[in-house]
Amino acid sequence: MAKKGSVDPGADPHLAREQEKYGNPVPSREYILEQLEAAARPLARKELAELFGLTDEDALEGLRRRLRAMERDGQLVRNRRNGYVVVDNEELVRGRVRSGPEGWGVLRPDLPGDTVFLSPREMRNLLHGDRAVVRITGVDRQGRPEGEVVEVLERANRSIAGRYFEESGVGFLVPDNKRLHQDVIIPPDNRGDAQDGDLVVVEVLSQPSKRRQPIGRVTEVVGRHIPEGSEIDVAARVHGIPVEWPKEVEQEAVAFGEEVPEAAKQGRKDLRKLPLVTIDGPDARDFDDAVYCEPTENGWKLLVAIADVAHYVTPGSPLDTEGAERGNSVYFPRSVVPMLPEELSNGLCSLNPKVDRLCMVCEMQINREGKVRRSRFYDAVMRSHARLTYDEVKAIHIDRDPEVRRRYRGILKYIDHLFSLYRVLRKDRDRRGAIDFETTETEIEFDSDGQIAAIHPTERHDAHKLIEECMVRANVAAARFLERKRVPALYRVHEPPAEERLDNLRQFLAQVGLRLEGGDSPEPKHYAALMQRVRSRPDRHLIETVLLRSMMAAEYRPDNAGHFGLALDAYTHFTSPIRRYPDLVVHRAIKHVINGGKPADFGYSNDYLVTLGEHCSMTDRRAEEASRDAEMTLKCRYMAERVGQEFNGVISGVTSFGLFVELEGIYVDGLIHITNLESDFFHFDPVGHRLTGERTGKEYRLTDRIRVLVARVDIDERKIDFQPVAHPLGPDGEPLEGGGTRSSKRRQEQGKGGKSAKSGRRRRRPGRRRGDGDS
Repeated sequence: MAKKGSVDPGADPHLAREQEKYGNPVPSREYILEQLEAAARPLARKELAELFGLTDEDALEGLRRRLRAMERDGQLVRNRRNGYVVVDNEELVRGRVRSGPEGWGVLRPDLPGDTVFLSPREMRNLLHGDRAVVRITGVDRQGRPEGEVVEVLERANRSIAGRYFEESGVGFLVPDNKRLHQDVIIPPDNRGDAQDGDLVVVEVLSQPSKRRQPIGRVTEVVGRHIPEGSEIDVAARVHGIPVEWPKEVEQEAVAFGEEVPEAAKQGRKDLRKLPLVTIDGPDARDFDDAVYCEPTENGWKLLVAIADVAHYVTPGSPLDTEGAERGNSVYFPRSVVPMLPEELSNGLCSLNPKVDRLCMVCEMQINREGKVRRSRFYDAVMRSHARLTYDEVKAIHIDRDPEVRRRYRGILKYIDHLFSLYRVLRKDRDRRGAIDFETTETEIEFDSDGQIAAIHPTERHDAHKLIEECMVRANVAAARFLERKRVPALYRVHEPPAEERLDNLRQFLAQVGLRLEGGDSPEPKHYAALMQRVRSRPDRHLIETVLLRSMMAAEYRPDNAGHFGLALDAYTHFTSPIRRYPDLVVHRAIKHVINGGKPADFGYSNDYLVTLGEHCSMTDRRAEEASRDAEMTLKCRYMAERVGQEFNGVISGVTSFGLFVELEGIYVDGLIHITNLESDFFHFDPVGHRLTGERTGKEYRLTDRIRVLVARVDIDERKIDFQPVAHPLGPDGEPLEGGGTRSSKRRQEQGKGGKSAKSGRRRRRPGRRRGDGDS
């Protein structure tokens, strides 16, 4: 029974979870936060101990450690009187920092809310990617919340790659990652063998503060230039992606062996005779998912079997800790940095053909309109009957290739069943108004020496879309199951476009005689309807590009806010636990329920999931940036042999400093600096996505076709400079009447050695913060 003036410890809704974890449990984080909010004032540790009736020395020590951990994670901060204050209120916000041009930054809150502007002064003791708690101090000129740093929770940059320079006897590193706005001071004793201009990796010994820059030590000298074959390794280092496995992680992975033990198969549904198949790209090595479909009286039964990674990777294990830190696998041209060691990702967890594998199955009953009427989840053991590629599936069903059909004659009818189901799923997708943007993805083809032989677009046909629809339905079923059972987990959330983006979009559409329906809150179907209306217009690609750029980025959060792009009210990631950590968390949540667990007893608190979701959203963005950098380095090597050649291209980006152009047929981007355009003063219209000459009226717009000359390639900086030759171009790729440019005439006079818009990065003295205008 609780003492007078205290609360009842038994009222803690997460008491059972705490008792399972600890022999002598203290109040849960949720209960501490609840009581602090109820008190409506800061409480010191002694006051909290009295409130919870804690007198035992072990309990008091447990409370001290819990409060310290909550401080470390940003749930609480202490005021000057050592009273604890709850974060994530109207005044205090926690989140991750992103650097902007000119040294300023923004804090993206962990919980839904407005980003907080951080002045260059506040950014002095922060680097891009750090996590912090800030206090809202007012609003800036643009009406955004403005804040000051209260506490730095987590440092994101333990090592940094970049160029080492010396000036006046002072060594410093200029980070290769353009979002890192501060140089790192390198004391003489810490420079190692680095020479002026070398590309190096530096360990950060002292993080920045308001009074000084970060200080580091050179741990590796890469060399003057990025060596051929090391593009991927350098990109991983620049973006802080772990590539080495801790010894204890390797030992744990190897200890599982190569085959599923018989004991692990017990108590599971046996699906080994069911012709489940995997369908992936030709280079795939980790097979997360397998599918099977059969017709029923009222529609179809679809089974989506997913690798049971949760059986092997348990919470708190070395494998789990490393997987959570990595967040996801990172896919590069020719290689992958996996989230889990290859013994699991390519071996024991991968649904390889003709071997027994553990899986979790989402079984769905789908009617003839493509609606999922019932779904259930269960653990199973399976044996993949075939490892198929997308092209093989296309050859089987669409092309009716006799040789391929003969090779897979035992599963032909099941492939046909899948396509029958796909057609109704596709109609349902169109009915609900899911948005389909036709973006072009490329594939790099390498020769025997590892050099780029060609760059070509990947063909996305109905076999790709079939698997995509099956995975979407399984992800939706998982999200609705978790929501129905009220168990905490991570959802894949895609918010509707922000008000400012919608305003800019509507202004642009008005300029081209179009309108987005839906008032202040357009729905996905309004986007889909607009895209259908412009499908036959010559400026279709311009409009689709602007529509795409009005979208928000998807992220992982424990609160279900739906998925705007897919037009779904609930969505999560369930189908790829080998390569995405959020999927693994979802599997654990589902297992907790189907094994009889109560929602309050699940091992993840809402606050932990908030932090984990933000971390996984960050690693998702980090992987994309690193992959793009590695690919761009390879493309620069490819283009270095083509300096002086002319290509047709499309304007893929318009900025105040110039035009980005993607070359047709080889899908390589480069920059035409504004100084290389006609002798005119150009006005930048961010809404209309164009540059307009003040004197000539000449316009350069997004998606315009243009002919350019490759003027300069800098492999280390991953930059390609173009000079304009002719604009605009007609449908046949030839210049329209009057389509020449003055800069092309200058080029002809100067020859192929025309002056480049960029001559390389200038060395800067320590203390100068770098802008980010051309990233």
